[in-house]
Amino acid sequence: MQTHKLKTINPYFTAVWRGFKKFEVRKNDRDFKEGDKVHLLEYEAENDNYTGREIRGEITYVLKDYEAVKDGYVVFAFTKNTHIANGEVQ
Repeated sequence: MQTHKLKTINPYFTAVWRGFKKFEVRKNDRDFKEGDKVHLLEYEAENDNYTGREIRGEITYVLKDYEAVKDGYVVFAFTKNTHIANGEVQ
């Protein structure tokens, strides 16, 4: 099992934070697997910095090698376990 720390920009991060988005589409350069941990780190590309908000979860399903998913990419579903803002669990 691995832990993947992933930069996540808005509006995607906020959609996960609020509970609307429960999946990620990512380049599969990390060999994502069911049971792996994910840490989504809110990132502001325009300022080139992290905001301090983070979501931690676990990958529950990985879709790859499917004609609707571009080669080299995956779609994975995950549970959202913890919200962290500026080092404090929310």
